[in-house]
Amino acid sequence: MTEFLTFEMRGDVALIGLNRPGKRNGISDRFGEELDGVISRAEAVAKAAVIFGHGPHFCAGPDLAEHVHKSPIEGVHGSRRWHQVFGRIQQGRIPWFAALHGAVVGGGFELAASAQVRVADETAFLALPEGQRGIFLGGGGSVRCARLIGSARMSDMMLTGRSIDAATAERWNAVQYVVPAGTAVERAVDMAARAATNVEITNYAIIHALPRIQDMSSEDGLFVESFIASFTATSPEAEERLRAFLEKRAAKVAAPTE
Repeated sequence: MTEFLTFEMRGDVALIGLNRPGKRNGISDRFGEELDGVISRAEAVAKAAVIFGHGPHFCAGPDLAEHVHKSPIEGVHGSRRWHQVFGRIQQGRIPWFAALHGAVVGGGFELAASAQVRVADETAFLALPEGQRGIFLGGGGSVRCARLIGSARMSDMMLTGRSIDAATAERWNAVQYVVPAGTAVERAVDMAARAATNVEITNYAIIHALPRIQDMSSEDGLFVESFIASFTATSPEAEERLRAFLEKRAAKVAAPTE
């Protein structure tokens, strides 16, 4: 445990808890530095990770009391540091699952958007109130959140201060799952545990290749896909898993049960 974060292992899954509930888990610069260190710890010992919030909320964004005293250049440096830390979640060594409840606001939404998969419980609400605060996104949301929900919906949320509930967030692709109140962490851990059983190189390709291919032209993306497909399929781990499937030692894909 650090000042602002908790760390726990469940099998091959690291659980990182935002632990500043008195401030609705607001992110300060020191908070961000601690998160950077915990990410390194997770990558060293885990095969997947879950990030969640202690208390009534996931994260209500930056610590505005700290933000208001920064000079313009200090603000730029702080923003770029957030980009670096959140980028380690988005494009790191292991897959990340965000378990969301309560407020997922401003920088909290930006942090959640850096994970590969987001699970929200029914209490979660998302907002981007920067327009009403006289500020702008600084934690990567103009890129990461916009790629989830689109710039038109982001503009709506930022200009009007609108918040959206979990069901709307799912329709907008801000989250991938909506679950009953109090169960987001459990569901996220279950999915992270499943991802932890994948071949490491395949998880790495999913984390790093898919976002980059989205930035390419169709032909460039298909070309890159061919090389990644060939590279991953020829790994010893993939060969063993394919052989197990062909020899009927591995289960076939089944229809969904939920």
